[in-house]
Amino acid sequence: MNNNEHFDVVIVGAGISGAIMAEQLGKGGKNVLVLEAGTGTGGRFFSQDGDHKDNTQQVSSYQGYMSTFFTALAKIPNAPYPQNANAPQPLVTDLAPIPQGQVLDKGYFVQKGPLPFASTYTRAEGGTTLHWLGTCLRMLPEDFAIKTRFGRGLDWPISYEDLQPWYEVAEKNLGVSANADEQTYRQIDNPAVHIPYAASYEYKMEKIPQSYLDQYFSKGLAHMQVSFEGKPYPIDVVSTPQARNGMPRGDYRPVGAVGHATAGQRCAGNSNCVPICPIQAKYNALKTLEQAKNTGKVEIRTQCVAYNLETDEQGKNIAQVHYKKYQSTDSPDYQCHTVSGTIVVLASHAVENAKLLLASNVANSSDQVGRNLMDHPTMLTWGLMPTDIGAFRGPGSTSGIPSLRGGEFRKNRAAFRIEIGNWGWSWPEGAPVGTVPELIDEKNMFGEQLKNYIGSVYPRMFRFGFLVEQLPDANNRVTLDDNYRDRLGNYRPVITYNVTDYTRAGMAAAKEVSDQIFQRLGIEGFTEYSPSDAGYLTYRGEGYSYNGAGHLVGTHIMGDDPKTSVVNKYQQSWDHPNLFLVGCGNMPTISTSNPTLTMAALTYWAAKNVLDALTQC
Repeated sequence: MNNNEHFDVVIVGAGISGAIMAEQLGKGGKNVLVLEAGTGTGGRFFSQDGDHKDNTQQVSSYQGYMSTFFTALAKIPNAPYPQNANAPQPLVTDLAPIPQGQVLDKGYFVQKGPLPFASTYTRAEGGTTLHWLGTCLRMLPEDFAIKTRFGRGLDWPISYEDLQPWYEVAEKNLGVSANADEQTYRQIDNPAVHIPYAASYEYKMEKIPQSYLDQYFSKGLAHMQVSFEGKPYPIDVVSTPQARNGMPRGDYRPVGAVGHATAGQRCAGNSNCVPICPIQAKYNALKTLEQAKNTGKVEIRTQCVAYNLETDEQGKNIAQVHYKKYQSTDSPDYQCHTVSGTIVVLASHAVENAKLLLASNVANSSDQVGRNLMDHPTMLTWGLMPTDIGAFRGPGSTSGIPSLRGGEFRKNRAAFRIEIGNWGWSWPEGAPVGTVPELIDEKNMFGEQLKNYIGSVYPRMFRFGFLVEQLPDANNRVTLDDNYRDRLGNYRPVITYNVTDYTRAGMAAAKEVSDQIFQRLGIEGFTEYSPSDAGYLTYRGEGYSYNGAGHLVGTHIMGDDPKTSVVNKYQQSWDHPNLFLVGCGNMPTISTSNPTLTMAALTYWAAKNVLDALTQC
């Protein structure tokens, strides 16, 4: 391989932001190289026979990944995808409480605490969209100015109005199914959570039908108000925008499934959207990567781990990208290569982008690289409904309660969005895979008794997920340590993380809301938080537990001052004009929406800015 190769643009990372950037630049006629640390699909990921293997000796077809998932004992987000010691990734099974003053380092992350960072991502071609749920919520207008509005967090250097046209582009290209009139939330008496749309705007596909559980909640909670902090709050159940194929409007057709002439099937309600849709109804970045390849201008090299960005003699521009090419996941053997780009784009995820910047000692004159790591600490509550509500059917969630996403209370405590879960106690208790053996081994149930118990109890299982806002905190960060490296000698992320009282107060309020809803609907509560939970914490004497949402935000935030941010509003490094960063790492705040849609909108805008910059080179 020629080490003097030069491209118009070199992109590091083949997840959703890298895929969008590559596809847009390829359509713009630019020669693009994408370097992906993880394994690829060899163009056969969506083959029908399921028996192809690539040179890593790992099953690389879609059916192969499905088979791996179905036979996995732990149905965790990364279950279908081969573990790769040359591009390791965090797993939820690595989580545990962190003893005071100690370090948890049994997984990919090196956790310094005091609390564990609980979210994961996928290092492979397609990135974390290989296992995401597909939720595509816009941020609220107030989310872009929470410091100005509430004296908390940071303001964005752009507004909702700036991003609105790019939200529309992202919703079209990802194939989001929703009804705009429902998303305005006009039925909720809280203007703070109303999302403005352009006149006559409509999503390209009808909303995914709401589950029976959603309809049960919608009827049971009609005209309800929850009360806490001495104030009533109206609530309502609203369908959730999702990047999965619904009923197309007009002549719209969603992005096609890789390797097929058709676009993947319409959502059929399969109940394993996380981690993998068996009929390709859910969007993943492989579809956009296929479009990028079809431009004839984009080359994707997998099993290529970028480890250093070298600047020119003046330290101004990124002159070279150094990467390690390994031939097999079974071996640590690799060769070093170097490429250059007129522009370099980092799209390898919030943690991986920060890790590469820190390892290269670039783009960090602000000392903000790696800082302000955020997630949605997700608190669960669960119980048994008084009647069968059809648990374990349909997508993971088709509706939520957005009524408490915004408002003046954010001056004092975190906002949150309530996700209505369709999959019973699968998240909090591992049901049914993790709970049926207990009925047999511990309660000695078998035969007709076991059958009757499962038939009467499991369809009534229900859980809420409260996605609680977290503010940017410079002490929550990714750092490096020479003592912690992976098999290729690259750094592992060292994470320092905590949850402040602002977020803990939001969790306490969320639990109050849950208790009132449970009482209203006659739900028998089974929620338990234990000090043995990895994410256990306390607030004013009460214990709560949080889970990771997979929403990794921050680490190279944008801003309007090079002294306090890593990139400007154009997603361009303050320090190096030919370096652009994309992904959720640019977001100064996380607020209450799943961040992928906002990240995609920002990336479509960033691609335009890269094209504009290339015309000036």
